[in-house]
Amino acid sequence: MNVDAIFASPWGALVIFCLRIVDVSCDTMRVIFAIRGKRGIAASLGFVQALVWIYAVGNAVKHLGSPLHVLGYAGGYAMGTFVGVSLEQAIAYGVATVRIVSRAAGVEIANALRAGGYGVTVFPGFGRDGAVEILNSVVQRRHLPDVLDIITTKDSGAFVTVEEPKVLRGGSMANAEWRLGGPFVRWMKTRARA
Repeated sequence: MNVDAIFASPWGALVIFCLRIVDVSCDTMRVIFAIRGKRGIAASLGFVQALVWIYAVGNAVKHLGSPLHVLGYAGGYAMGTFVGVSLEQAIAYGVATVRIVSRAAGVEIANALRAGGYGVTVFPGFGRDGAVEILNSVVQRRHLPDVLDIITTKDSGAFVTVEEPKVLRGGSMANAEWRLGGPFVRWMKTRARA
């Protein structure tokens, strides 16, 4: 059975569905890497995405009379978006700025974050209900769940925002140990000494 015969059969709709998942996932990741300035990765993903898209759309257009093929194309687009966003969250590439406003436990949160190997800067502030402590920390995105758990443990009522910084320069971010995993690297070094 040749390729045209496969695409003409009901299996063709499934193949188009799978091609669209690959195509749209690559496109989602391409946009994310392009926004973060990773031109090489974005260009490579764009190349793969364009190749797969041409093949998928070409075969979908050949079979526009088949509702199954049209549904395969549209369903693949939807599932590709879901898969692409899920991949991006799983990879968690980059860093995040975490800002915490706490009325009661700012120093405790800062100490717990530092004990976990995260840098944090504390500022005094004044909110609607009185004095607060404002904490800023820049962490790798893959460590974000751990950081949020630390904050919640110390002050479940803290106001927390998370943003993606556009530019990082200086500070403890230049520390090679941080780039290589921070707390994990320090833990490995202490285990090696023991």
